[in-house]
Amino acid sequence: MKKQILDNSAKKIVTALEQDARMSFAALGETIGMSKTPCWNKVQQLQSAGVIEGYSAQLNPKALGLTIRALVHVVVDFEHYQAFEQAIIAHKAVRSCHAVTGDSDYVLEILACDIEAFDELLRAQLSRLPGVQRFNTAISTRMVKNNGPYAAMLP
Repeated sequence: MKKQILDNSAKKIVTALEQDARMSFAALGETIGMSKTPCWNKVQQLQSAGVIEGYSAQLNPKALGLTIRALVHVVVDFEHYQAFEQAIIAHKAVRSCHAVTGDSDYVLEILACDIEAFDELLRAQLSRLPGVQRFNTAISTRMVKNNGPYAAMLP
């Protein structure tokens, strides 16, 4: 199913689950017009195919005390990219990391409790990761859109 276009019932399932992944299979089936067991089977197929990778809660970073969100563009010495990636994967303050084209090699999304903690994170930790040559930082002033639904993009 990864490379194939999803059938209508699969599209309905992923759309409904993106809106509320906590609904029961009975409620999901009712929402999409399918009985509970075939719905459960279809969800199992979507999980096995890797379409559905898991379920999680959406947390509010500000409510958790994480008031600083920054995008950090990083240039890394090519010889050290694997060590850099391993360090980034293990780093707790890095929410996401994208290998990119353009003027930088990676874009990191970083969260911190305040500007002082963020500054310390940049100076004492990120600048010392393997292969880091330089970075450029943009502080997010507000989130305009986050977690747009994948199902809405399906043909």
